[in-house]
Amino acid sequence: MAYQTQDYVLPPGLKEALMGAIHLKRPLLLTGEPGTGKTTLADWAAWYLSQHYKDAAFGFDPKPLKFSTKTTSQARDLFYTYDALSHFQAANLRTGEATDISKYLELQALGEAIARSNPSPELAAKVGTVLPKKPQGGVVLIDEVDKAPRDFTNDVLDEIDRQCFYLREQNQEFSRGDAPIVVIMTSNSEKNLPDAFLRRCAFFHIEFPGNDNPLLRSIVSKHLGEATGATAEAREELFKFFYDARAASPRKKPATAELLGWLELLEMQDYASKNEAEKKQLQEYNLSFLVKTQEDLEAVRKLL
Repeated sequence: MAYQTQDYVLPPGLKEALMGAIHLKRPLLLTGEPGTGKTTLADWAAWYLSQHYKDAAFGFDPKPLKFSTKTTSQARDLFYTYDALSHFQAANLRTGEATDISKYLELQALGEAIARSNPSPELAAKVGTVLPKKPQGGVVLIDEVDKAPRDFTNDVLDEIDRQCFYLREQNQEFSRGDAPIVVIMTSNSEKNLPDAFLRRCAFFHIEFPGNDNPLLRSIVSKHLGEATGATAEAREELFKFFYDARAASPRKKPATAELLGWLELLEMQDYASKNEAEKKQLQEYNLSFLVKTQEDLEAVRKLL
C-alpha cells in the first residue's frame, strides 16, 4: 500500500489551527517531539489547499517550498542566494556566462513563493528560472526555526509580513501578488524562542498520542495498511512494547517515524507467524531501528 500525502492523519484541532492562521494571515508555528509529523503537515496543507483553491482565479502549488534552517541562517536567505564565488571565477576566466548574473542567482522558498504569486517574464529573466503563466499560491515550510541565531526569528517575521524582496544584484524589488502564501514553521524546542516572535505566530503543539488514543494506530494503518487476524494481534503486541520502550528510554523516546520503520521491518520478516522465542529475537535484532542511542538501547533491552 503506497502512502499518499492526503492520507496524513491530523491530530484533533490541527486543521482548525491551520485555517485560523491562514485567516489571520499569520505563520503557523508547530512544536512537538521529532517524528510526530510537523514537517509532513506542510505536504498535506499544500495538497489540501490546491484542492480548496481549484476553482480560484489563481492556481495553488500542490507541493510545499521548503527552507531548512541552519545555525548560520539569516532572514534574507529565505528569498534567494547569490553564488558570488562562481561569478567571480567566471569573470576572471572571461567566459560569456560572466555577464549573465541570473546564472548565479537561485530563488529560495519564500522568494520563489513570492515570484510564483506574481509571475512576470521580467522576474523570470532576472533570476533565470521558469515561473507559472498565471499567479500561483503556495505553502512555505521553514523547518526547525529554533536552530537559527536568535535574531533570525524576529527578522524572519518582518520579512514574512512584507512579502517582498529586493534583488540587490539586479537592482529590483519584487512583491507578492494576489495569490496567498501560507507559512508553516516547525520547532523541536531545542531552545526558547523570543516572546515577541511567539506573539506574532499562530501556534499548535502536536502531543504524542497515548496508548489509549486511536490516532497512532490510524497513522500506522495509513502507512502500512489495515491489519487483520494474526497480523492485527501481533501489531497490538508491538504497540504495547513500543509504549513500554518510550517509557523506559531516558534520552530520546522513539516516536512515530521510528515506530513505522520498526513495524515495517518486523512485518516484512513475517513476525506474526513466529513463536514467542522467535518474536523476542526479531524484536531485539531490529531494536536499533526503534531506539537511537546506546543509553536508550540498554534500557529498552531490559524489557526483553
